[in-house]
Amino acid sequence: MSSLRPVVLVLGCSARSARVAGAGDGAGDGVLAQAIACARASALPLLAVVGASLMPLALAHLPVRDVLPLPDGCGLGAAIAAGVAARVDAPGWVILPATRPLAQPATLAAVARALAQHPVAYAQHQGRPGRPVGFAAELYSELVQLDGNDGARRLLARYPSVGVDVDDPGTLPEPGVTDGLTLLRAVAAGTAGRSHH
Repeated sequence: MSSLRPVVLVLGCSARSARVAGAGDGAGDGVLAQAIACARASALPLLAVVGASLMPLALAHLPVRDVLPLPDGCGLGAAIAAGVAARVDAPGWVILPATRPLAQPATLAAVARALAQHPVAYAQHQGRPGRPVGFAAELYSELVQLDGNDGARRLLARYPSVGVDVDDPGTLPEPGVTDGLTLLRAVAAGTAGRSHH
């Protein structure tokens, strides 16, 4: 159906996600909440694929039908595979790790639109590739077999991909920033997104 739109998969299953958005950490809750809020504001359908320990945080922001629990620490590939399998009818999937929540909603929408003509699309800011990355439905059979943390990178290398230019520094990792929580704190302090020259 042409009315179907790509689904944003907010991934919060890795051990790193659990550390960043750990139970009882209000700032951590903010990281997952911001990723979910970004996905919702994009007006695209979304599914939060989260480790069991993050289920309560996800359910505070989403109905149960939009949350898929997996074992904690299951890894990026397994989380993508599970999310894709749970939204099998989607024309594509835009991957938004919860540890990287600062992309703008318009960026998610732009990557999703590019999937109508390309099997793989990713956000890029000032020529630098970043996240999110999107995969079109033609890659379904490969996506549902992903496991480990490098499977998605292999797909990026194997299939034609297009960079979607966006005016969104939140798509890039900040130099010296190790996780989404640190990046959120930098933004709150007004130090993230500045030019590094």
